[in-house]
Amino acid sequence: MIPVILDVDTGIDDALAIAYAVRSPELELIGVTTCFGNIPVEEATRNSLAVLERLRCDAPVIAGADRPLGGPKRGGYPRHIHGDNGLGNVRFAAPARRAQDGHAADFIIEQVRKRPGQVTLIAVGPLTNLAIALRKDPEIAAGIGRVVVMGGAVRVPGNVTPHAEANIHSDPEAAAIVLDARLPLTLVGLDVTMKTLLPASRLQVWREKDPEVGAFFADMTAFYIDAYERAFPGIGGCALHDPLAVGVAIDPTFVRDVPMHVRVVREGEAVGRTEERPEGEPNARVCVDVDAERFVAHFLSRVI
Repeated sequence: MIPVILDVDTGIDDALAIAYAVRSPELELIGVTTCFGNIPVEEATRNSLAVLERLRCDAPVIAGADRPLGGPKRGGYPRHIHGDNGLGNVRFAAPARRAQDGHAADFIIEQVRKRPGQVTLIAVGPLTNLAIALRKDPEIAAGIGRVVVMGGAVRVPGNVTPHAEANIHSDPEAAAIVLDARLPLTLVGLDVTMKTLLPASRLQVWREKDPEVGAFFADMTAFYIDAYERAFPGIGGCALHDPLAVGVAIDPTFVRDVPMHVRVVREGEAVGRTEERPEGEPNARVCVDVDAERFVAHFLSRVI
């Protein structure tokens, strides 16, 4: 089993990614760290605990960054995409347990030092927690087994601006620190995630298969699909952004990646853009194609 830390800003696709990780025997979920992003960090922490509770998983949850490294969050939270509570306005009871004491960055440092060369960090929100960890303890860069990031739009347009993908745009300074750290880094960005599709027809299957947990995930995902339908009329589903990062951690052959030097634009109109630069040593493997049919089938076989 691969020991995994899942770093999230738990909105709807994060919740699906958590379920995918919990229900994949290849992975040992040793912790869930939370960050601002889709929603404030306090809500991301609550949502993560609630999702894990539904999945009957007791992995620890550790809260982290509440803002970007450079100051207040740019813009508001995308409530129209993830709902007022971050989980598609699905009602749920307050989680029975609380987050573990401490900061997410310290948890990352502790686990990497405890298991040198073994831990895979799957980061599906802004990269602030990892950047803080690297600033506090730069030596962990050599001890992380692998970093899989859902972030970036290298050869395609962005989704929050014409230039930038949401996670990188939320904290470009943190993304630049991560890309400069010489990590074993794979970028799973919009170049591939937008080629995946969870069909809306699957939601009824989830409800029938598991009237409790399946309905919980189906109801929140229906809200997400409605947001996609408004943006892309006739799409009939939603992209599986964060789950694809988990999928790549499980089976790298779901994607085709290429070594690349990527630079993050940190100011101006194109802030948050992940640029492919011909000069310089490669600092990431960038996913450029995906076997979407095989990945989606694998995801669906596990999540509910």
